[in-house]
Amino acid sequence: MGYMLGNLVSLKTLDLSNNNIHDAIPFQLPPNLTSLNLAHNNLSGNLPYSLVTMTALSYLNVSGNALAQPIQDVFANHTALATLDLSNNNFSGDIPSSFSSLSNLSTLEVQNNQLTGSLSVLVTLPLDNLNVANNHFTGWVPEELKSIPSFIYDGNSFDNGPAPPPPPFTPPPPGTPAKRKHKGSRGTDESPASPERENSHEQKKSSSVGTVIGVVLGVVFLLLFGILLALLFCKKKRRTKDDGGQLSLRGVSNGNEKVDMEMQEQSFTGTAAVADLKTPPPESLLIEKMQGKNGSLKRVKSPITATSYTVASLQTATNSFSQENIVGEGSLGRVYKAEFSNGKVLAIKKIDNSALSLQEEDNFLEAVSNMSRLRHPNIVSLVGYCTEHAQRLLVYEYIGSGSLHDMLHFSDDGSKRLNWNARVRVALGTARALEYLHEVCMPSVVHRNFKSANILLDDEFNPHLSDCGLAALNPNTERQVSTQMVGSFGYSAPEFALSGIYTTKSDVYSFGVVMLELLTGRKPLDSSRPRSEQSLVRWATPQLHDIDALAKMVDPALNGMYPAKSLSRFADIIALCVQPEPEFRPPMSEVVQALVRLVQRAGAAKRRSSDESGFGYKSLDHEGIDISF
Repeated sequence: MGYMLGNLVSLKTLDLSNNNIHDAIPFQLPPNLTSLNLAHNNLSGNLPYSLVTMTALSYLNVSGNALAQPIQDVFANHTALATLDLSNNNFSGDIPSSFSSLSNLSTLEVQNNQLTGSLSVLVTLPLDNLNVANNHFTGWVPEELKSIPSFIYDGNSFDNGPAPPPPPFTPPPPGTPAKRKHKGSRGTDESPASPERENSHEQKKSSSVGTVIGVVLGVVFLLLFGILLALLFCKKKRRTKDDGGQLSLRGVSNGNEKVDMEMQEQSFTGTAAVADLKTPPPESLLIEKMQGKNGSLKRVKSPITATSYTVASLQTATNSFSQENIVGEGSLGRVYKAEFSNGKVLAIKKIDNSALSLQEEDNFLEAVSNMSRLRHPNIVSLVGYCTEHAQRLLVYEYIGSGSLHDMLHFSDDGSKRLNWNARVRVALGTARALEYLHEVCMPSVVHRNFKSANILLDDEFNPHLSDCGLAALNPNTERQVSTQMVGSFGYSAPEFALSGIYTTKSDVYSFGVVMLELLTGRKPLDSSRPRSEQSLVRWATPQLHDIDALAKMVDPALNGMYPAKSLSRFADIIALCVQPEPEFRPPMSEVVQALVRLVQRAGAAKRRSSDESGFGYKSLDHEGIDISF
């Protein structure tokens, strides 16, 4: 695929956005592109190094993927680039130095990554729009960037207060006395104004250094001259009057000691002035204090990229947490829809402190820190939190079309709207979310509460997994009901019911149960059905490899609108995930690959067939079957 694209030398614009294309960006891309849009796919890896030769690019958008590692330093010759969007990925490390060469860049978006370091490399760029929110940037926000018309930088660990100006000299080598600084040289604002300073910063520095050296040498010369005169005067006195000479000598000696002391004091003062001018080391950790249940003040140091909200602002946005604003409820508390004055809509999870143990409450900020770093297009993003007045609140992005559970089991037309292709897309998206938690995050994140109620759908039925990282705060309420019943009939794996141990393999089992829901339209536990059919896993597992039985298991809401081979392969994946022994369940990366192959084969079958046999493949086209990296 990359070779084919690389040969399209005359192509100027390439838009492959919103296709769920997987794997890495190919090394070979059309070399003469002026516009490249790969946004909202499932691309992994890094930017290809071949970008260094694509100097005609004026627009580059790779947002909404799973790209990781430090950003490739490939932009030294991209003077035509006007828009660069790298947002909503997993890029880490510092902003590459070649960004300073983007002399025509007007829009830069790198929000929702894991970038570190400072923003100083951007100060010379002609930016009109800059978004660096929700990263790990530290130090001070450069004053030059604050004049950008649209500048968003919340959700980082910047230091408060104005940034100190850079020292107007190059630090001397180790061992060289620091004589070139004085109180009047703290920054450009305190230096005497001159045309040279306005026209040439380097001339100003040279002039300032020369002036300081001249003053210091002049003072030293005067001191030495004074000491010499005193010694001559002392000798003259000794010749004429021994006693008086001795007194004079003692006076001169005392005078010399006084001069020495003054020189030492001046030297100390100068050193202190130099020390005052040094920029303090950037604080890379956000320090928070919170009151625990036992009255102790716990000091937590951990990087938190989410925004801190006040209780008052959240009360206003939720109409004082009114009943009408409730959109969900879980074991930790209720979820409210919040509408802010700027038009932004978010979801607020108000945690009931009585549901938290003392240890869990004290670890709240640590959990927030971990959750704030989760970045994936199929995971609901944590954008803020609140710990004011002993409250514990989490602020999430708002997904407005409800949960998969409600769509399958409580919506009158939900199951009908979820055609087969939409169900496959939901399975693939949530599989990728779990793959990210298990195999990309370090250390691995075990969800522990994977179920259809925690899979939220947007208007296009794209899945967004919620409650990721809440395991540290979420009590085992299912075990309180009945460990044995939940282990056999619910989402939880058998090993959890027996030992209470929950691992990534337990998440895989829960994922298999959700796939069974998508296949059958049934709940994992339904007491209204005959006893032999109440447990979905027990009832469905023996029939997954029986073609005739499988056809009878399919959700009636699909009205037979599904490809038989796709259904069979879907069932094969379920059978692997719900195996009783955890060691025989596949890792989520293999599940993702199997689902991708299912989609690709279905697309190939569709292309070979001129008629669609009544099957709705529109959603599968959206998966980007024809173009796969």
